[in-house]
Amino acid sequence: MSDNTKRSTIYFEPEIHNALRLKAASTHRSVSELVNEAVRQSLREDQEDLAAFEDRVAEPTISYEALLKDLKAHGKL
Repeated sequence: MSDNTKRSTIYFEPEIHNALRLKAASTHRSVSELVNEAVRQSLREDQEDLAAFEDRVAEPTISYEALLKDLKAHGKL
């Protein structure tokens, strides 16, 4: 572990914890490495989602009610 790491207590459901331990053993990696990788991936996905929202901010919006009316008018409901 590097000097830049921080310690935190995380409570896993027993099945998740067991799966993590087995994956760590089979991939010769630590549970911490697996969790850090999963969190990084989740944060990357959040970043991509936020960028997509920003890219689409100028697109017109439609209310849910208007959407339902449009679907009904076009025989989709």
